[in-house]
Amino acid sequence: MRIVITEFISLDGVVQAPGGQGEDDDGDFAHGGWSHPFFDPEVVGGSFTEALENAEALLFGRRTWQTMAAAWPGRTGDPFADRMNSVPKYVVSQTLGEGDLTWHNTTRIDGGKAVARIRELHEAEGGDLVVMGSPTLVRTLLSEGLVDELRLMVMPVLLGGGKSIFPADGGLRPLELVSTAISPAGVHVCTYRPAA
Repeated sequence: MRIVITEFISLDGVVQAPGGQGEDDDGDFAHGGWSHPFFDPEVVGGSFTEALENAEALLFGRRTWQTMAAAWPGRTGDPFADRMNSVPKYVVSQTLGEGDLTWHNTTRIDGGKAVARIRELHEAEGGDLVVMGSPTLVRTLLSEGLVDELRLMVMPVLLGGGKSIFPADGGLRPLELVSTAISPAGVHVCTYRPAA
């Protein structure tokens, strides 16, 4: 399976709490919901729809999964929501138990064995394994060389600090830009793949 990362990201590389206030206040982050003024259904929404249509499964870190699991099951009758709710989901966690997996079609991956299990999924035949949000998990996947595509919705805003998806280990990881689109609000939807 190809591992595809799709993220809202600020010009200064922040991915924290794009969806709303209270989503993730770690580090006293005060800008929850910062992506809303820049969202448009055609370019930005279209990128997420395309990623979801190609997904064989979704992969989340615990915190992002809990946020999504609280939001999506109540939304039905919309093709995007119906797909989010029906597609198989994996959540990496050391703390969630089987009884906590209330979002339909979710399987837990033990946090202590996550890299090995995700590597198995990556090596398996199939469609895309799509990661949304989950900055800690994405940093690990990038560090381990397990990312096949990085789809960034680069929003024209500076947030001055917050969580990033990029490893800070000094590693050089060349990428090639394979597509780009620009929304009317100035969002650059950039798709990168590891350079040969």
